[in-house]
Amino acid sequence: MTHAIPVPLPSALIDHHAVDLGRKPTSGWGMNVNDVATAPSGEIYALSNVYRHTYGTAEDEADPAKADFGYSLVNKYAPDGTLLATAVSGQHEFLPQDTTFGGPTTGLGRGLWWAKGLCVLPDGTLAATGPGDQTHLVTADLTAVTAHHDMPSRRHEDGPRDPFASWISTTPAGRLLCTTGEYGLYNYGNLLDNIVAITDQSLTPTSKPSLRALASMEAEPVKHTQADLRPGVLFNGKPVGMDHRPRPSLTEHLTELEQTARQWDWDDARLGRPAVVREDLFVVPVYGHIYRGGSRGQRFAFVLVSDEGEFVGQLGGMHLHRDSPFTGFCFEIAADPVRERIYHLNRYGLFAWTATGIRAQRLDLEDKRYKLLKHFTLVDCTPAGELILVHRTQHLLLRIACPDALGDLGQAVEDALRSYARERTALKRQWQPVNWHWVDSTAPLHRL
Repeated sequence: MTHAIPVPLPSALIDHHAVDLGRKPTSGWGMNVNDVATAPSGEIYALSNVYRHTYGTAEDEADPAKADFGYSLVNKYAPDGTLLATAVSGQHEFLPQDTTFGGPTTGLGRGLWWAKGLCVLPDGTLAATGPGDQTHLVTADLTAVTAHHDMPSRRHEDGPRDPFASWISTTPAGRLLCTTGEYGLYNYGNLLDNIVAITDQSLTPTSKPSLRALASMEAEPVKHTQADLRPGVLFNGKPVGMDHRPRPSLTEHLTELEQTARQWDWDDARLGRPAVVREDLFVVPVYGHIYRGGSRGQRFAFVLVSDEGEFVGQLGGMHLHRDSPFTGFCFEIAADPVRERIYHLNRYGLFAWTATGIRAQRLDLEDKRYKLLKHFTLVDCTPAGELILVHRTQHLLLRIACPDALGDLGQAVEDALRSYARERTALKRQWQPVNWHWVDSTAPLHRL
């Protein structure tokens, strides 16, 4: 199995904008790998964004070599890690950039600064999601965008209002586990993720299913009006909004259950991306307010919720300070519904749980055998039970085949990291990256 897979930039884009790959991100340009999704057949898709801010003059904007730009990229890989194709799309309708690589009104950019989530739907279509519950459907071969679901970026702007979800994951039976936003959380004027919901029908280019709300993070968003009702997000058959949403909320449950918690511990909390543990069970990250001076020790929880909206419990065995995900803001959860396992990686450890929430493993990242994991973000667990991690600065994917027994996870990770190091050395000789930026000129390039 290939352990190290580069996430490259297309050479045509680099040449068109005369990008200096040697420049540091602090100089106003950079690349981020945002998400990875794996199809049941084994193909891997990586979603990233690349940008440059030059703060130049109006004359500079007419020159592609000097102009600002921002693009969303989707790379497709064969199961063995071979790059098959790349799609590139403009990001934002207000960003003054040329349309050589696709315009924001036709690609993934309709109001998005960048797409942040990626999901392979049951029919093989890709769903790219972003802020404001914007969802864009892309064909599996990356040649076309077949549907847009979005809304104005501000609450009172005119324009089409047809949002869907900000995060999507699929269940084994093909249902969609989603999060959607609401206005008015903590008196904010923009959409913040607040509702965990599930669909009972498929999302297709011609059909958008209703979402059945299972849980809310915050019980009482303020200043709701009739205009804020979401006809496509239902609870007990009625649109979510005003004073109608699942109660008690997740933060109310957590405040009641945790004897040492105070009510204000969950003020200004946030909802993370849920993961599917099995067809009828999901895990939902919830974390408290992030402070500028540091948030290590703040409240966080990974809550188990059933497909009927019942609060089942939460993942155990994590210390608020010693295992805090606030260091580096590592709130990602990955789950393996085939084997009913749950995984989490932060700067202090790699954790594994059973579906009952009992911690089965903690690999301490201070151990030199696992220390390299501090540079990675956990993004996916494949249908074959492989963890996929992204190196935050070297733009490489790391695949780890998890063992049948979670007690053997440490040895599996150690072996994978050793193989990854060898493969990375070979890739550097082959690709000759500049400042850990990989550039490809061989795979087909599609402009969305």
